[in-house]
Amino acid sequence: MKYLTFCLFLLTCISASAQHENLIINVKGIPIKMIWVQGGSFTMGAAADQMDDAYECEKPAHSVTLHSYYIGQTEVTQALWKAVMDSVPCNLKGDYLPVNQVCWNDCRSFIKKLNDLTGFKFRLPTEAEWEFAAMGGNKSKGYKYSGSNTLGDIAWYANNSGGKTQPVATKLPNELGIYDMSGNVWEWCQDRYKKYSSRTLSNPTGPLLGSCRVIRGGDQRCLDRDCRTTNRAFHKKKETIVDRELGFRLALSE
Repeated sequence: MKYLTFCLFLLTCISASAQHENLIINVKGIPIKMIWVQGGSFTMGAAADQMDDAYECEKPAHSVTLHSYYIGQTEVTQALWKAVMDSVPCNLKGDYLPVNQVCWNDCRSFIKKLNDLTGFKFRLPTEAEWEFAAMGGNKSKGYKYSGSNTLGDIAWYANNSGGKTQPVATKLPNELGIYDMSGNVWEWCQDRYKKYSSRTLSNPTGPLLGSCRVIRGGDQRCLDRDCRTTNRAFHKKKETIVDRELGFRLALSE
């Protein structure tokens, strides 16, 4: 009886552990690696140590609690976009470059087709999920940028990119093993844009109404200030993007 109880306990532990592993999902030979982010509570927005760099839209800092979820290890690449959509919209072509020049509605069309192909329920990350993952989740060391206080170690930005997007995962990852959440391309989030309040929130998804969607992370032309994990901006979701480096990464609910 004790042996049976031990076996059941061991199987439960193995099952729980398996649920918390990162996922690799192949689409026409292109792997999508999804990083598991354990849920937790964090301070969203500009904390006291970032006030000198913070924009007004990052204030006030407020408490947010999130369930566990998965987020893309990298930005969606041109290779993956082409596998799903058959062609890529980018002027600068390269399989390992992040897809860019895509509007929010383009991302939604891609995700619908991807879900039809895989049977998964991929989506865009919420703004809170994006920031928590960029900060390193529960493993955060409190860096200003996603994975370091030295931007050049983890990001392609104005001082090192030559004004062009660069292949994903060629800089160092953050604490969770996620790449390029600072710099390279701005990333679309699910949420409509709204100014912060000081209210404590649980799994926020943004306002129900509004024509602008949140973008995060900065791009290869940005300076240091705009590549911080708490920086936020917005863009009209239906606008055709020709002058902004806008891409995205995927998310999955646990």
